[in-house]
Amino acid sequence: MNSVLLSSPLQGFTDYRFRNAFQKYFGGIDTYYSPYIRLNGKMEIKPVYERDLLLKNNTTIEVIPQIMTNDADEFLFVTKYVQKLGYKELNWNLGCPYPMVINRKMGSGLIDDPQRIRQILQRVHNESDIIVSMKMRMGYNHPKEILDVFPILDLFPIKNIAIHARIGKQLYKGDVDLVSFQNCLNKTKHKIYYNGDITSVLEYKSRLEMFPEIDHWMIGRGLISDPFLPSMIKANTTEYPKDRFERLYNFQSELYDEFEKALSGTKAVHQKMLSYWEYFGASLEDSLQVLRKIKKAKTKNEYDSAVRSILDEQSKVV
Repeated sequence: MNSVLLSSPLQGFTDYRFRNAFQKYFGGIDTYYSPYIRLNGKMEIKPVYERDLLLKNNTTIEVIPQIMTNDADEFLFVTKYVQKLGYKELNWNLGCPYPMVINRKMGSGLIDDPQRIRQILQRVHNESDIIVSMKMRMGYNHPKEILDVFPILDLFPIKNIAIHARIGKQLYKGDVDLVSFQNCLNKTKHKIYYNGDITSVLEYKSRLEMFPEIDHWMIGRGLISDPFLPSMIKANTTEYPKDRFERLYNFQSELYDEFEKALSGTKAVHQKMLSYWEYFGASLEDSLQVLRKIKKAKTKNEYDSAVRSILDEQSKVV
């Protein structure tokens, strides 16, 4: 079975700059999902969303837009917008676990309201021809909540349901619940994708062995922590390429240059890059020391010297 690898969207991380640079230096991802569009009751598309989805900014990759909403009018407004840009599919986020989203009855906080989900999908399918796919948790308070949603989803031509194998209350803490995920597999007619804690080739192989019927795998935080992971999964190897640290250096340098054009001031760029290094460091030796060096950099030259020093030391360790 040939696995399809998908990039799970991470707000603030996987925008078009990241996606394009990732595809250039690492590859291995078949389809990218964009970070969600959220309207907050205002029927207007923020420039940051528009830039992220413009086809001219996504020329080398396949991207599927995502929406976060609990309102059919908002869903339809975004549907018309993404279709105007040339997209045929819109992914509905019922997975976000953060309190500021849950308190507004969105993301995984909407899973316990199947009838509202039905009303929204009914209007979307009656009033548009957009292809709808889902990104979900198994519930917010309990992993059985999703089981009450499946009969509703089965009423509609949903393309697929990507399930993060946690509940919303967990945020990203604790282990994934593989038993509850297994319980989802024969409860819907729709195709299910797996998402959650694929952070190494060995983790992927373990999931593949456990769920042989799954052929679409969504990688989120693991994609940023170890950018080589998708291509290594595709190559069925645990060996990093010989030019590992050179490619990582070039990748983060391109990100730096792109954010330098978009953000105001070196401090803002360094804060942005530090957020990435908090992930990059997870696959490197002595991640705390890595972050300390990045934090100390005050100028672009200092930042570049810190990165070169970090990667030079890492190359000696491995």
